Amino acid sequence: MKTILQSLRIYLILTLLTGILYPLAMTGVAQLLFPKQANGSRIVENGKLIGSDLLVQKFESPRYFWPRPSSADYATVPSGASNKGPTSADLKKSIDERRAKIGSAAPVDLLTASGSGLDPHISPEATRLQISRVAAARNLSVQQIAKIVDQAIEAPQLGFLGEPRVNVLKLNLALDQLR
Repeated sequence: MKTILQSLRIYLILTLLTGILYPLAMTGVAQLLFPKQANGSRIVENGKLIGSDLLVQKFESPRYFWPRPSSADYATVPSGASNKGPTSADLKKSIDERRAKIGSAAPVDLLTASGSGLDPHISPEATRLQISRVAAARNLSVQQIAKIVDQAIEAPQLGFLGEPRVNVLKLNLALDQLR
């Protein structure tokens, strides 16, 4: 009986420490030091939640830059990869359909989904490929749109981690600021 009481006491203490106190402390530290990130990196305009700069949104209008495809149809709950391998006929068909819609010179990030299906970034090349379509749909010059794209290119993290990239939601919001 003594062993059971000791085990129960240790269980309760560890539950309190690791299940309540530690998470509360980490949440407090995160809110203090990194409030934007701790709250989901939300983008709010005029008091209205627009989205998060960490998650992709579906854009299909020619007026907007299109993100990477998503195997989860841009939904956060069922996010994930399609698990289709390089020999999959379904994957080849999907890529061929996207290539027909976008063009034969489409970079791989406009043809294939990311691992989570929620990556908000595309490459500068994928962005530049879409400039003429967006400019025509908005009745703006290619140079105006190209200037906004150049301003939206994010450098690799810490200057060397990853590749240059463009956050599609932020870019499309910048476009909406024009008119």
